[in-house]
Amino acid sequence: MNKKIVFITIATLVVISGIVFISFYKRIFSENVVLTGDLYIKSTDTMDELKKNISSFLENGESFDWVAKQKKFTNPKPGRYLLRKGMSNNDLVDLLRSGNQTPVKVTFNNQDTLEKFAKRISEQIEADSTQIIQAITNKTFLEKHHLNKKTVLGIFVPNRYEFYWTTSPENFRDRMLQEYHRFWNTHRLEKAQKLNLTQKDVITLASIVQKETAQISERPIVAGLYLNRLQKGWPLQADPTIIYCIREIKGQDFVVKRVLTTDLEIKSPFNTYKNRGLPPNLIAMPDRSAIDAVLNPAKHKYFYMCANTEKPGFHTFAKTLTQHNRNAAKYHRWMNQNGVNR
Repeated sequence: MNKKIVFITIATLVVISGIVFISFYKRIFSENVVLTGDLYIKSTDTMDELKKNISSFLENGESFDWVAKQKKFTNPKPGRYLLRKGMSNNDLVDLLRSGNQTPVKVTFNNQDTLEKFAKRISEQIEADSTQIIQAITNKTFLEKHHLNKKTVLGIFVPNRYEFYWTTSPENFRDRMLQEYHRFWNTHRLEKAQKLNLTQKDVITLASIVQKETAQISERPIVAGLYLNRLQKGWPLQADPTIIYCIREIKGQDFVVKRVLTTDLEIKSPFNTYKNRGLPPNLIAMPDRSAIDAVLNPAKHKYFYMCANTEKPGFHTFAKTLTQHNRNAAKYHRWMNQNGVNR
């Protein structure tokens, strides 16, 4: 009888132990992540904030909390983590504790101002736009690299770059400077030298070409035209520089659909109707195609251009002032007929 009781007791304990083991095993190793997605952990997030943010990914938040406590996971590492459907609590805790975050693809196109650029970047990494601007305009950084608050926009070459979401503004800035130097390889530097242009000159002219036409195929023609005028010592007479002057006065969001004759009298070093040569610095961030258009200009004898009324977005080019005046008259008639006054 006693042996029977002992056997039953042992059997009961084994069953209970098995049940407990299975329960613990399921909590630790069973699937608990119900959807695939990105989890962002801020540098300031506490464990409670992490549990709140991760709850939408989990089938059972309590089991995750239990496993985290058992594994003494109390200090989440910031970053962007890709959670995959089917992950267990054990997988999850190991990932978040390791700090093995998934990089983000940071992309940006040509931005008009440093403020717009910083805003664009702040949408893709943890740092906010104010922190990014402060890093980019840091006095020591600018002086070390012979830059200022106007020219620094030129070191950012639009492309797609890989960063960690937690990248500091300073590391982002320094990496972008490295990418700028990588972009300016020996081949591009030699081309600039043959055109008797510095890197800054190329960036400045490219920013005008960028704003003059959105048609990539047309940019080498526009670049060649401006280089023809520079070689002749003529003023560039580039409308994008006038628009830049207007927005310097009225604000960056001011819409300019038409440059008026009175605008050409604005007193500014950026007014390329009144001043010969290139303006003091770039008027916007040029993309790679605009920079390479300046370095690889089309060879022609055009000195004038005007918006093409028959092919919106493109231009008509002219070798002589007489030809240009005819094109300009046609364009102005079209503008008046369509009520485009400003």
